[in-house]
Amino acid sequence: GDCFPCPQEGCPMMGHYADRFPAKLQRVNQMYFLNTAADPPFATWRQKVFVKLSGVKKMRGDINLVFYDTEGNTKEYEIASGVLSQDEVYTKYLDVEIDPKNTKKIEFLWNKAIFTLLWARLGAETVNIVHGEDGHR
Repeated sequence: GDCFPCPQEGCPMMGHYADRFPAKLQRVNQMYFLNTAADPPFATWRQKVFVKLSGVKKMRGDINLVFYDTEGNTKEYEIASGVLSQDEVYTKYLDVEIDPKNTKKIEFLWNKAIFTLLWARLGAETVNIVHGEDGHR
């Protein structure tokens, strides 16, 4: 914790985000940071999520995915929030704390904004998840 606060450009990151700090790569004895999970073994797995929606043309709300593992652990991740459209494929990179080998199921959740019409429905037409080739970080 002695390294904080981070400089204005952010903390230099290892792994997937290292290319955001090209000037730092030239320095000797540069400190780098690595995103970790909150619980042991502190590993995360990079996954790219694609969600295509179906239903009403546009509405406000948010869409999340919940990952379940074989031991009963769950983790929820937001995919998109705001105006959602059935014409769009929502893509997001997630650092998931559930090992893909132990994933039991993935649940799609959406919440509509309070002022949205009661009959308005929106669902997932497809949910595709691509595991990183070296996804373990």
